[in-house]
Amino acid sequence: MTASGKAPCIAALGTGSDVGKSIVVTALCRFFLNRGIRVAPYKAQNMSNNSGVTPEGLEMGRAQIVQAEASRIPPHVDMNPILLKPTTDVGCQVVLMGEARENSTALDYHQKKERLFKTACESLDRLRDQHELVVMEGAGSCAEVNLMAGDIVNLRMAEYADAPVILIADIHRGGVFAQIVGTLECLPPEQRDRIAGFIINRFRGDIRLFEDGVRWIEQRTGKKVFGVLPWYTHITIEAEDSVVIESPPAVSPGRLGKPSVAVIRIPHISNFTDFDPLSAIDEIDLFFIEKVQNLSGFAAVILPGSKNTRFDLDWLKTGGWADTLRAYVDNGGHVLGICGGYQLMGQYVHDPHGLEGTPGSEEGVRLLPVETTLKAPKTTTRSRFMWDGTEGTGYEIHMGQTDRLGGSPMFTVLEQNGGTPHNSEDGCVSQNGRVMATYMHGLFDTPAITRRWLECIGLGHIPISDARSGPAARDREYDLLAEHFEQHMDTEALLGLVDKA
Repeated sequence: MTASGKAPCIAALGTGSDVGKSIVVTALCRFFLNRGIRVAPYKAQNMSNNSGVTPEGLEMGRAQIVQAEASRIPPHVDMNPILLKPTTDVGCQVVLMGEARENSTALDYHQKKERLFKTACESLDRLRDQHELVVMEGAGSCAEVNLMAGDIVNLRMAEYADAPVILIADIHRGGVFAQIVGTLECLPPEQRDRIAGFIINRFRGDIRLFEDGVRWIEQRTGKKVFGVLPWYTHITIEAEDSVVIESPPAVSPGRLGKPSVAVIRIPHISNFTDFDPLSAIDEIDLFFIEKVQNLSGFAAVILPGSKNTRFDLDWLKTGGWADTLRAYVDNGGHVLGICGGYQLMGQYVHDPHGLEGTPGSEEGVRLLPVETTLKAPKTTTRSRFMWDGTEGTGYEIHMGQTDRLGGSPMFTVLEQNGGTPHNSEDGCVSQNGRVMATYMHGLFDTPAITRRWLECIGLGHIPISDARSGPAARDREYDLLAEHFEQHMDTEALLGLVDKA
């Protein structure tokens, strides 16, 4: 404990976006847990459309849910008190303490940061009262000089917690020396002094060839390089941000004789990690595709979640995807919609209150006999459901209600939010059974549900291992990550940071 009686904190900040901060924090959480320390993750403000639901039925970023799993504790909104979900290039939905509060422009949000900083500090204080260590994650670059006056997630939060900072740099993108030295040069002396050292991420090749680079960094900065993390391909951890699937190329399905499944990367895709369990099946190729192409070679096509249904609907229609999808179905294709994808597949999307623009109604892709009305409040639930005798679990995060005008329901919901009995229907299946949709995110985390869906699309012969998805499988990946991390880190120096914090 610190002199204040609260648990110490350490902070992992970055030289830029997508340098691997979330993965490093996940590794640190499992590393410290394995040392017998009760640890919790924390990110004051997260900007991502990849979110999940806590046991209390509240919404938070999936990266912090992953980090909570690595810490073997339930996720709680104190770990991510502010979540920004982009809806346009200059606007986002503000989720505060797990509840959607408003849509805000970047300028409007900036003017509210002082109040939000207080909320974020209160969340951190509660975590420090309940755990022995908090590992804090920053956002983007910690040295954006034009934004530092309004910073509530990087160095200002580290200063509030009196946390030593580990600066994460990504050698794969090049310029790692400039990343590190340039970041330090942009900081005032007191913030520069807070940085204890560096972790260099995503190294490819013979790590011995970088030993001179490590020495140069340490001599130039006077700070320690805690370790150099090699690139890995044997570990699967959920990615925080959809930047990892940006600008996917056109693909040729059926390569190497494998059946292929396509996920259409709509502009405001959300919860793209829903499909990680499908990616883990060796006998299937999963592709994200963006440009219109012939779909006849795919065993199935998936429309994923969306954070701006009306915009993405217009994108599908004007870009040619709507016609392509209807032709694919007319020729025997299978389509699955999840959450926003479910809404897109209907006859109409109604927005009477203008939640996503000017009030009005839009014709849908017309693959299912359903209509959606966008309206508050936002639904956020964890659910247990049944699909033709097969039980699964998932979670819902959506603004609006979808009414089924034909077809049949996909799931029967049995329970919500960890024990509340429920008896309702979810989703829609077309009369021919080839088009289906649901509000359930995370449905492929249940191997039996994945197996059932593969049967529906004619791939029931593909073996599904219960060990490849779900909580137990993810826990094994966190152990692999921690093992990889410890092999390449000065672990004693990292433990010494906690003692000094």
